[in-house]
Amino acid sequence: MATLDLTEIVKSFGSTQVLHGISLAIESGQFVSLLGPSGCGKTTLLRIIAGLEGVTRGSVRIDGRDVTGLAPESRDIAMMFQSYALLPHMSVRENIRFPLRMRRRGTRAEQDDRVQAALETVQLGHLADRMPRQLSGGQQQRVALARAIVSDPKILLLDEPLSNLDARLREDMQVELIELHRRLGLTTVFVTHDQEEALSLSDVVVLMNSGRIEQVGDPQTIYASPHTGFASEFLGSANLVPVRVVDGVSGPQAQLPNGETVAVAVGTKPHGETHLVLRQEDLKLFPARPGMSGDFLATVETRVFLGARIRYVLRMGDLRLKCLAPASDDFSAGERVTVRLPEGGAQVIST
Repeated sequence: MATLDLTEIVKSFGSTQVLHGISLAIESGQFVSLLGPSGCGKTTLLRIIAGLEGVTRGSVRIDGRDVTGLAPESRDIAMMFQSYALLPHMSVRENIRFPLRMRRRGTRAEQDDRVQAALETVQLGHLADRMPRQLSGGQQQRVALARAIVSDPKILLLDEPLSNLDARLREDMQVELIELHRRLGLTTVFVTHDQEEALSLSDVVVLMNSGRIEQVGDPQTIYASPHTGFASEFLGSANLVPVRVVDGVSGPQAQLPNGETVAVAVGTKPHGETHLVLRQEDLKLFPARPGMSGDFLATVETRVFLGARIRYVLRMGDLRLKCLAPASDDFSAGERVTVRLPEGGAQVIST
């Protein structure tokens, strides 16, 4: 395990700057996800940590040691690529042994012991003599993971390792990665564009946008309290409603475009034009009925069945809102419904 400190990392390719002063401190043993859309710079940042890309400006420190100018093999890190990069002419056992051979780590007997331990960690001891072509996608992924951990690196780097798996295998591997991290405690940096992966696996989520860090926090906080419009839309596809925050009799109120008002979270300070954040799953639907305080009438425009839940697109005057409701709340397109906003006041953000 090791600490990782990035200080003012700037990276340009020619005249195009792709990272704009990234600073990040990762504690020993943390599982940190770099999350963001394609092209936001997360994989470039991971490659800089690995030493596969140089920096235009800034520094990388592992356990306080400046490794900015060091080659990858001198950083005591391991990286697992999206493609797995297994050597097709080598058995599972020899693929896992490969980094030990290249770095001349230990005797043959010591290498055998490390390989066997790595195989048992990923539950593939019975497949040690098979070739990569004889394995399923999930098994290949485990071999690549075993190869990454066999040298007992200080830091493990994972570049979208689950993206090539089908939905069921991805769920299974998410659980296995959580359990593996719990057992080994490796400082881990994980790149993904999938918010579910980031939220389910991580101690810390680093949300990136256009080469900058948008927000950093633990999964619960970063999901429940986004700081920007980008964060609220990328994490959970929240509804962003333009409002004006004003003083009300019992506290701050947000005026919706249709003139109605809603209570906002305690502590919100009136600051004029802003946006209200309404998570899809926080909106509650009921059959249309005379409005109570905090309830609004809307029309169902679209209904999308998702199994355990249904996504509704609702029309409230000029507003369109998305809502995720239990499948038991079964409304039809064109039906009038009552929408109840979150109790305790809605959140507003600056955009």
